Amino acid sequence: MCGIVAYIGKQPAFPVILKGLKRLEYRGYDSSGIALFGDMVNTFKKKGRVAELEAWDEEIISTATVGIGHTRWATHGEPSDANAHPHSSNSGRLTLVHNGIIENYASLKQELVQKGYTFKSETDTEVLVNFIEDIQINNNSSLEEAMRIALKRVVGAYVIIVMEEGFPNRLIAARKGSPLVIGVGEGEHFLASDASPIIEYTKKVIYVNDYELAIITPDEIILKNLGNETITPYIQQLDMELAQIEKGGFDHFMLKEIFDQPGSLTDCLRGRLDMENLTLTLAGVEEHMSVFSQAKRIIIVACGTSWHAGLVAEYMIETLCRIPVEVEYASEFRYRNPVVGEGDVLIAISQSGETADTLVAIEKAKEAGAFIFGVVNAVGSSIARLSHSGAYTHAGPEIGVASTKAFTAQLTVLAMMAIKIGREKKTVTESEYNRYLAELALIPEKVKAVLETHESIKEVAKHYADARDFLFLGRGYNFPVALEGALKLKEISYIHAEGYPAAEMKHGPIALVDENLPVLFIATKDAYYEKIVSNIQEIKARKGMVIAVISEGDTLIRGMADHVMVVPEVDELLAPLVSVIPTQILSYYIGVLRGLDVDKPRNLAKSVTVE
Repeated sequence: MCGIVAYIGKQPAFPVILKGLKRLEYRGYDSSGIALFGDMVNTFKKKGRVAELEAWDEEIISTATVGIGHTRWATHGEPSDANAHPHSSNSGRLTLVHNGIIENYASLKQELVQKGYTFKSETDTEVLVNFIEDIQINNNSSLEEAMRIALKRVVGAYVIIVMEEGFPNRLIAARKGSPLVIGVGEGEHFLASDASPIIEYTKKVIYVNDYELAIITPDEIILKNLGNETITPYIQQLDMELAQIEKGGFDHFMLKEIFDQPGSLTDCLRGRLDMENLTLTLAGVEEHMSVFSQAKRIIIVACGTSWHAGLVAEYMIETLCRIPVEVEYASEFRYRNPVVGEGDVLIAISQSGETADTLVAIEKAKEAGAFIFGVVNAVGSSIARLSHSGAYTHAGPEIGVASTKAFTAQLTVLAMMAIKIGREKKTVTESEYNRYLAELALIPEKVKAVLETHESIKEVAKHYADARDFLFLGRGYNFPVALEGALKLKEISYIHAEGYPAAEMKHGPIALVDENLPVLFIATKDAYYEKIVSNIQEIKARKGMVIAVISEGDTLIRGMADHVMVVPEVDELLAPLVSVIPTQILSYYIGVLRGLDVDKPRNLAKSVTVE
């Protein structure tokens, strides 16, 4: 969850770190802090947003060229000045920032208390920094060796960066389970949880792997494993532009990313969909086509919005490929002793590629002999590297905490997979294949057409901004869209919202319906249209307020609903790519009308790298 930034080099570290933390604030914004190396280590940390750090006015901020910073999503201990990072050891010799959770911190803390250590915070991080120092003192060892010993005893996930008094030109970092990127410059280096704080300064990066230590000076990066063996760093070139992580004139990142979707979907299709030759190219699938075509079963694991994308994929794959599909919450899959083995394909879906539960689910399935296919947005991420094969969504950086363009890009990749595998298995005919390709090619323009109606959706939002509850209903391919719409509204507006299959309404949720309950139907024209019409009539008979996402030219539901949001007609297989857009826009405007920070919803963080 939390965001980490560090700098070592020749320019003032404070502005580099402060700007980097602002770019990482989507990972957590309960508190933040920076430690800078001058004659000694100086630390300033505050509860609240990163902007609070701008109040630091000590002379060191203009002179120090080494520092570490942190923006926090609270796990151990409430948001407060004391619990904010960086944390220092009792002696002040070591100062550390940490992203992750130390699961055995309580037993380690008990050991340290018995030795006379005291603690100023409630965090597992303060335990870790003192644990490292205790090993260093007792073994009379270097910081590097003490970290190596300590991390062999630590249970949990971490990225840590440590500064040590007396070593003003060195940082030591280590990683397990949480992401760390090192930017390679000339006489300077940058460290961060992702590439967004680095791209302004260099496009050369190193992705640190699990169980690796990085010893960093202005002129050198040395990577070692926990066995003290040196590893040759692999330097990659970032495929990212600075403009992608800026608002570009929009009021919020979320709105920018909603409006990015015609471009992000075009990027997702580029180089894959060739309408001139009627071909679909997915190298990660084609290189392992026999695995997919002979799969006994496909298991999809994901969390949150990505799980909803997986539900849509279940419909797509079973329809087009005739392969049984199970969609699992990664957080449950990892604990329930699932039956999985050779012949199974596990598709892991994650925007960040660092989702902790999904990573563990992959590891379990891989050990059991399953083939792992990753669908991720972040190049070089842990899931991308752990998978046997995969496909990037190419959605570009998504800064808003609530996922929008990443979701539609995931759906696009999953649709292409289903079409490709179905054609190979001959469960999709040539004419169907050509029709689906033609429909895919039109999706970016159809999404653009929906975005052009955003002012009318804003007017709808004005009627429901004060609602206390919402019900989202859909059938077939649009049922997961109802779930996703409800999630988006919860995240952005803090309105209680539920998503259901429309047919399940009569099995309980209809008891909630009265004149105060808005019920949003995903009601595009498809095989379930007449059933949806009946469900709308049932709500109207009980005086419920009906909002409907409808297809162009639909006069029947328009005449029944209180408000409608119109989308172009789309083949039902691909309808979620278009029908989800009005729910994103509606949630955005309701959140704004309620005066909320839609980019940074309370209690949430973008990348869930801890349980």
